[in-house]
Parts: sequence; structure tokens; C-alpha cells
Amino acid sequence: MNPIATLARRVAGIVAECNYAQRRMTVLMTAPDAYLTAADQAPDNYTEFLFRTSGPLLREPDANHRAHGRLVA
Repeated sequence: MNPIATLARRVAGIVAECNYAQRRMTVLMTAPDAYLTAADQAPDNYTEFLFRTSGPLLREPDANHRAHGRLVA
């Protein structure tokens, strides 16, 4: 039964990694900065700054979760 549990754990890890990658790609593709022609430059005014930061932000995990190698949710 131990090899079956190991295989199930690996499959769950792969599925979790794919889920994380899909969510991360969606956030990056829908971010307002992806549609700017000069995304590497600072915003010209406060309104443009608010627009750039209006997209969904990733939550940074606390230190306990980072220490265990967990992914950003």
C-alpha cells in the first residue's frame, strides 16, 4: 500500500503545480501592465498608478508556509 500512497502523493503534487501555474498565468495575462506599451516605465500620474495596481494581486504566504516550500496562492 505504500507505493500506491507515494504515487497518489506525486499525482496530487503534479495537479497542485498545474493549478498554481494556471492561476498564475491567468493573473499575468489579465494584468493591466500586460497591455501597456511602456510597462517598464514609471506611471505618469496617480490615476495611471491606480490603474496599473487595479489587477488581482497574489497573496504572499507567511513565513511558516514559505519555509515549507509551499507555493504562493
